[in-house]
Amino acid sequence: MASRTVQTELVASQQSCPECGGTLDSSGRETHCTDCALVVEEDQVDRGPEWRSYNREGQKRTGAPRTVTRHDRGLSADIGSAEGSDISSRRRRRLTRQRRLHGRSKFDSKRDRNLAHGLGEVRRIGSALSESQSVKEQASTFFREAKKADLLIGRSIEGGAAAAVYAACRCNGLVRMETVADVARCSTSHIWTCYRTLLTELELPIPVSLPVDWVARICSDLPLDVTPESRQRALALAEEATRSTDINGRPDGVAGGALYVAGQESDLRLTQATISETADLNITTTRRWYQQIEENIVE
Repeated sequence: MASRTVQTELVASQQSCPECGGTLDSSGRETHCTDCALVVEEDQVDRGPEWRSYNREGQKRTGAPRTVTRHDRGLSADIGSAEGSDISSRRRRRLTRQRRLHGRSKFDSKRDRNLAHGLGEVRRIGSALSESQSVKEQASTFFREAKKADLLIGRSIEGGAAAAVYAACRCNGLVRMETVADVARCSTSHIWTCYRTLLTELELPIPVSLPVDWVARICSDLPLDVTPESRQRALALAEEATRSTDINGRPDGVAGGALYVAGQESDLRLTQATISETADLNITTTRRWYQQIEENIVE
Protein backbone atom coordinates (compact mmCIF):
# COMPACT_ATOMS: atom_id res chain seq x y z
CA MET A 1 0.00 0.00 0.00
CA ALA A 2 2.89 2.35 0.80
CA SER A 3 4.70 1.59 -2.47
CA ARG A 4 1.49 2.14 -4.46
CA THR A 5 0.99 5.48 -2.71
CA VAL A 6 4.54 6.55 -3.53
CA GLN A 7 4.05 5.46 -7.13
CA THR A 8 0.82 7.48 -7.37
CA GLU A 9 2.49 10.58 -6.00
CA LEU A 10 5.42 10.10 -8.39
CA VAL A 11 3.12 9.80 -11.42
CA ALA A 12 1.07 12.78 -10.31
CA SER A 13 4.22 14.86 -9.91
CA GLN A 14 5.51 13.95 -13.37
CA GLN A 15 2.34 14.95 -15.28
CA SER A 16 3.95 13.50 -18.44
CA CYS A 17 4.43 10.11 -20.02
CA PRO A 18 7.75 8.45 -19.06
CA GLU A 19 8.01 6.96 -22.56
CA CYS A 20 7.10 9.70 -25.05
CA GLY A 21 6.63 12.72 -22.81
CA GLY A 22 2.94 12.98 -23.74
CA THR A 23 0.05 14.11 -21.57
CA LEU A 24 -1.29 11.74 -18.88
CA ASP A 25 -5.02 11.20 -18.43
CA SER A 26 -6.18 10.16 -14.90
CA SER A 27 -9.91 10.70 -15.33
CA GLY A 28 -10.74 6.95 -15.32
CA ARG A 29 -9.70 3.99 -13.16
CA GLU A 30 -6.26 4.00 -14.77
CA THR A 31 -3.68 6.58 -15.74
CA HIS A 32 -2.63 6.37 -19.41
CA CYS A 33 -0.86 8.47 -22.00
CA THR A 34 -3.11 10.18 -24.55
CA ASP A 35 -0.39 9.95 -27.24
CA CYS A 36 1.11 6.44 -27.02
CA ALA A 37 -1.63 4.81 -24.82
CA LEU A 38 0.91 3.61 -22.28
CA VAL A 39 -0.84 2.56 -19.03
CA VAL A 40 1.22 4.19 -16.32
CA GLU A 41 -0.93 3.09 -13.35
CA GLU A 42 -3.96 0.87 -12.90
CA ASP A 43 -6.38 0.00 -10.07
CA GLN A 44 -6.13 3.32 -8.33
CA VAL A 45 -6.89 3.44 -4.61
CA ASP A 46 -10.17 5.14 -3.81
CA ARG A 47 -9.31 7.59 -1.06
CA GLY A 48 -12.91 8.66 -0.54
CA PRO A 49 -14.78 8.31 2.77
CA GLU A 50 -15.93 4.89 4.01
CA TRP A 51 -19.09 5.99 5.81
CA ARG A 52 -22.36 4.16 5.39
CA SER A 53 -25.20 5.73 3.47
CA TYR A 54 -28.83 4.64 3.60
CA ASN A 55 -29.45 6.36 0.30
CA ARG A 56 -29.20 3.74 -2.46
CA GLU A 57 -27.65 6.26 -4.87
CA GLY A 58 -24.98 7.34 -2.41
CA GLN A 59 -23.98 3.99 -0.90
CA LYS A 60 -20.31 3.39 -0.27
CA ARG A 61 -18.40 0.13 -0.42
CA THR A 62 -18.77 -0.78 3.24
CA GLY A 63 -20.65 -3.78 4.60
CA ALA A 64 -21.76 -4.93 8.01
CA PRO A 65 -19.19 -4.58 10.83
CA ARG A 66 -17.20 -7.57 12.02
CA THR A 67 -18.82 -9.44 14.89
CA VAL A 68 -17.80 -12.32 17.14
CA THR A 69 -21.34 -13.70 17.10
CA ARG A 70 -20.66 -15.45 13.77
CA HIS A 71 -18.09 -18.14 13.10
CA ASP A 72 -16.49 -16.20 10.21
CA ARG A 73 -16.72 -12.81 11.98
CA GLY A 74 -19.47 -11.87 9.51
CA LEU A 75 -17.10 -11.59 6.54
CA SER A 76 -18.72 -14.20 4.28
CA ALA A 77 -21.50 -13.45 1.81
CA ASP A 78 -24.76 -15.27 1.14
CA ILE A 79 -26.51 -15.98 -2.12
CA GLY A 80 -29.96 -14.45 -1.90
CA SER A 81 -33.18 -16.20 -2.84
CA ALA A 82 -34.84 -15.72 -6.19
CA GLU A 83 -38.31 -15.17 -4.73
CA GLY A 84 -40.24 -12.39 -6.37
CA SER A 85 -37.95 -12.17 -9.40
CA ASP A 86 -39.02 -12.93 -12.95
CA ILE A 87 -36.63 -15.75 -13.86
CA SER A 88 -37.11 -19.15 -15.40
CA SER A 89 -37.62 -22.29 -13.33
CA ARG A 90 -34.35 -23.72 -14.67
CA ARG A 91 -32.35 -20.73 -13.44
CA ARG A 92 -34.24 -20.78 -10.14
CA ARG A 93 -33.19 -24.41 -9.58
CA ARG A 94 -29.64 -23.50 -10.46
CA LEU A 95 -29.58 -20.69 -7.92
CA THR A 96 -30.99 -23.01 -5.28
CA ARG A 97 -28.25 -25.54 -5.95
CA GLN A 98 -25.58 -22.84 -5.88
CA ARG A 99 -26.93 -21.51 -2.60
CA ARG A 100 -26.80 -24.99 -1.07
CA LEU A 101 -23.24 -25.65 -2.26
CA HIS A 102 -22.16 -22.19 -1.15
CA GLY A 103 -23.55 -22.85 2.34
CA ARG A 104 -21.58 -26.09 2.57
CA SER A 105 -18.35 -24.50 1.40
CA LYS A 106 -18.36 -22.00 4.28
CA PHE A 107 -17.06 -24.61 6.71
CA ASP A 108 -13.56 -26.02 6.37
CA SER A 109 -14.11 -28.70 9.01
CA LYS A 110 -16.67 -30.18 11.35
CA ARG A 111 -15.24 -28.00 14.09
CA ASP A 112 -16.20 -24.86 12.16
CA ARG A 113 -19.66 -26.28 11.51
CA ASN A 114 -20.18 -26.96 15.22
CA LEU A 115 -18.92 -23.47 16.04
CA ALA A 116 -21.40 -21.93 13.62
CA HIS A 117 -24.24 -24.01 15.09
CA GLY A 118 -23.28 -23.06 18.65
CA LEU A 119 -23.01 -19.34 17.90
CA GLY A 120 -26.39 -19.50 16.17
CA GLU A 121 -27.83 -21.05 19.32
CA VAL A 122 -26.23 -18.27 21.39
CA ARG A 123 -27.89 -15.64 19.21
CA ARG A 124 -31.25 -17.46 19.42
CA ILE A 125 -31.20 -17.68 23.23
CA GLY A 126 -30.01 -14.10 23.57
CA SER A 127 -32.80 -12.86 21.31
CA ALA A 128 -35.40 -14.93 23.19
CA LEU A 129 -34.25 -13.31 26.45
CA SER A 130 -34.18 -9.84 24.81
CA GLU A 131 -30.55 -9.37 25.78
CA SER A 132 -28.40 -6.58 24.38
CA GLN A 133 -25.83 -7.02 21.62
CA SER A 134 -22.97 -6.66 24.11
CA VAL A 135 -24.26 -9.61 26.15
CA LYS A 136 -24.55 -11.73 22.98
CA GLU A 137 -21.00 -10.85 21.97
CA GLN A 138 -19.67 -11.69 25.43
CA ALA A 139 -21.52 -15.02 25.39
CA SER A 140 -20.15 -15.75 21.90
CA THR A 141 -16.63 -15.03 23.16
CA PHE A 142 -17.12 -17.47 26.06
CA PHE A 143 -18.39 -20.15 23.67
CA ARG A 144 -15.43 -19.61 21.31
CA GLU A 145 -12.95 -19.94 24.16
CA ALA A 146 -14.68 -23.10 25.37
CA LYS A 147 -14.51 -24.65 21.89
CA LYS A 148 -10.88 -23.64 21.49
CA ALA A 149 -9.99 -25.23 24.84
CA ASP A 150 -11.97 -28.42 23.99
CA LEU A 151 -14.18 -28.00 27.06
CA LEU A 152 -17.35 -29.12 25.30
CA ILE A 153 -16.15 -32.53 24.13
CA GLY A 154 -18.78 -35.09 25.13
CA ARG A 155 -21.35 -32.37 25.81
CA SER A 156 -24.08 -31.02 23.58
CA ILE A 157 -23.60 -27.80 21.66
CA GLU A 158 -26.96 -26.54 22.91
CA GLY A 159 -25.86 -26.99 26.52
CA GLY A 160 -22.58 -25.17 25.92
CA ALA A 161 -24.37 -22.29 24.19
CA ALA A 162 -26.94 -21.97 27.00
CA ALA A 163 -24.16 -22.07 29.61
CA ALA A 164 -22.26 -19.33 27.75
CA VAL A 165 -25.37 -17.12 27.67
CA TYR A 166 -26.02 -17.73 31.36
CA ALA A 167 -22.37 -16.91 32.18
CA ALA A 168 -22.59 -13.65 30.22
CA CYS A 169 -25.84 -12.77 32.01
CA ARG A 170 -24.24 -13.51 35.38
CA CYS A 171 -21.31 -11.26 34.51
CA ASN A 172 -23.79 -8.44 33.90
CA GLY A 173 -26.05 -9.23 36.85
CA LEU A 174 -28.96 -10.42 34.70
CA VAL A 175 -31.51 -13.29 34.71
CA ARG A 176 -31.50 -16.60 36.54
CA MET A 177 -30.83 -20.14 35.44
CA GLU A 178 -34.55 -20.93 35.24
CA THR A 179 -35.04 -18.10 32.73
CA VAL A 180 -32.30 -19.44 30.44
CA ALA A 181 -33.51 -23.03 30.83
CA ASP A 182 -37.00 -22.05 29.67
CA VAL A 183 -35.72 -21.14 26.20
CA ALA A 184 -32.81 -23.58 25.96
CA ARG A 185 -32.98 -26.88 24.09
CA CYS A 186 -31.49 -28.99 26.87
CA SER A 187 -32.10 -29.83 30.51
CA THR A 188 -31.27 -27.54 33.41
CA SER A 189 -28.85 -30.08 34.90
CA HIS A 190 -26.88 -30.20 31.64
CA ILE A 191 -26.63 -26.39 31.56
CA TRP A 192 -25.35 -26.41 35.14
CA THR A 193 -22.70 -29.00 34.23
CA CYS A 194 -21.45 -26.96 31.27
CA TYR A 195 -21.58 -23.73 33.28
CA ARG A 196 -19.45 -25.16 36.09
CA THR A 197 -16.90 -26.31 33.51
CA LEU A 198 -16.72 -22.85 31.93
CA LEU A 199 -16.54 -21.19 35.34
CA THR A 200 -13.65 -23.38 36.47
CA GLU A 201 -11.57 -23.67 33.32
CA LEU A 202 -12.01 -20.19 31.83
CA GLU A 203 -11.90 -18.31 35.16
CA LEU A 204 -14.89 -16.16 34.25
CA PRO A 205 -15.30 -12.81 36.04
CA ILE A 206 -18.59 -13.74 37.72
CA PRO A 207 -19.51 -11.23 40.45
CA VAL A 208 -20.52 -12.58 43.84
CA SER A 209 -24.29 -12.56 44.35
CA LEU A 210 -25.36 -10.86 47.57
CA PRO A 211 -28.67 -11.06 49.49
CA VAL A 212 -29.20 -7.33 48.89
CA ASP A 213 -29.40 -7.95 45.15
CA TRP A 214 -32.00 -10.68 45.64
CA VAL A 215 -34.26 -8.55 47.84
CA ALA A 216 -35.02 -6.12 45.03
CA ARG A 217 -35.40 -8.98 42.57
CA ILE A 218 -37.91 -10.86 44.77
CA CYS A 219 -39.87 -7.68 45.56
CA SER A 220 -40.34 -6.91 41.88
CA ASP A 221 -41.75 -10.41 41.23
CA LEU A 222 -44.09 -10.64 44.22
CA PRO A 223 -47.84 -10.71 43.40
CA LEU A 224 -48.55 -7.96 45.97
CA ASP A 225 -47.04 -4.51 46.45
CA VAL A 226 -44.32 -4.15 49.06
CA THR A 227 -44.24 -0.80 50.84
CA PRO A 228 -41.03 1.27 50.59
CA GLU A 229 -40.57 0.97 54.37
CA SER A 230 -40.72 -2.83 54.25
CA ARG A 231 -38.32 -2.89 51.29
CA GLN A 232 -35.81 -0.69 53.10
CA ARG A 233 -36.11 -2.80 56.25
CA ALA A 234 -35.48 -5.99 54.25
CA LEU A 235 -32.44 -4.40 52.58
CA ALA A 236 -31.06 -3.38 55.99
CA LEU A 237 -31.54 -6.90 57.36
CA ALA A 238 -29.90 -8.39 54.27
CA GLU A 239 -26.88 -6.10 54.69
CA GLU A 240 -26.54 -7.02 58.35
CA ALA A 241 -26.83 -10.73 57.45
CA THR A 242 -24.04 -10.32 54.90
CA ARG A 243 -21.73 -8.78 57.52
CA SER A 244 -22.67 -11.34 60.17
CA THR A 245 -20.39 -14.33 60.69
CA ASP A 246 -23.26 -16.46 62.04
CA ILE A 247 -25.28 -16.30 58.83
CA ASN A 248 -23.61 -17.74 55.77
CA GLY A 249 -25.82 -19.34 53.14
CA ARG A 250 -27.38 -18.98 49.73
CA PRO A 251 -28.16 -15.32 49.03
CA ASP A 252 -31.68 -15.87 47.71
CA GLY A 253 -32.64 -17.79 50.87
CA VAL A 254 -31.23 -15.08 53.14
CA ALA A 255 -33.06 -12.43 51.11
CA GLY A 256 -36.32 -14.38 51.37
CA GLY A 257 -35.92 -14.66 55.14
CA ALA A 258 -35.14 -10.95 55.49
CA LEU A 259 -38.17 -10.03 53.40
CA TYR A 260 -40.43 -12.23 55.54
CA VAL A 261 -39.09 -10.62 58.76
CA ALA A 262 -39.69 -7.16 57.31
CA GLY A 263 -43.24 -8.15 56.35
CA GLN A 264 -43.95 -9.45 59.84
CA GLU A 265 -42.74 -6.22 61.44
CA SER A 266 -44.93 -4.06 59.18
CA ASP A 267 -48.04 -6.30 59.35
CA LEU A 268 -47.71 -7.03 55.65
CA ARG A 269 -49.67 -10.09 54.52
CA LEU A 270 -46.61 -11.79 53.10
CA THR A 271 -46.41 -15.53 53.73
CA GLN A 272 -43.40 -17.80 53.54
CA ALA A 273 -45.10 -19.80 50.79
CA THR A 274 -45.56 -16.69 48.64
CA ILE A 275 -41.91 -15.67 49.03
CA SER A 276 -40.67 -19.20 48.39
CA GLU A 277 -42.78 -19.57 45.26
CA THR A 278 -41.65 -16.20 43.91
CA ALA A 279 -37.96 -16.83 44.61
CA ASP A 280 -38.19 -20.49 43.49
CA LEU A 281 -37.13 -21.72 46.93
CA ASN A 282 -38.18 -24.53 49.17
CA ILE A 283 -40.35 -23.24 51.98
CA THR A 284 -38.07 -24.90 54.54
CA THR A 285 -35.14 -22.85 53.18
CA THR A 286 -37.02 -19.59 53.69
CA ARG A 287 -38.11 -20.68 57.17
CA ARG A 288 -34.58 -21.67 58.20
CA TRP A 289 -33.00 -18.34 57.21
CA TYR A 290 -35.91 -16.40 58.67
CA GLN A 291 -35.26 -18.08 62.02
CA GLN A 292 -31.51 -17.43 61.71
CA ILE A 293 -32.11 -13.71 61.08
CA GLU A 294 -34.49 -13.46 64.04
CA GLU A 295 -32.03 -15.18 66.39
CA ASN A 296 -28.85 -13.34 65.37
CA ILE A 297 -29.95 -9.93 64.05
CA VAL A 298 -33.42 -8.93 65.20
CA GLU A 299 -33.39 -7.79 68.81
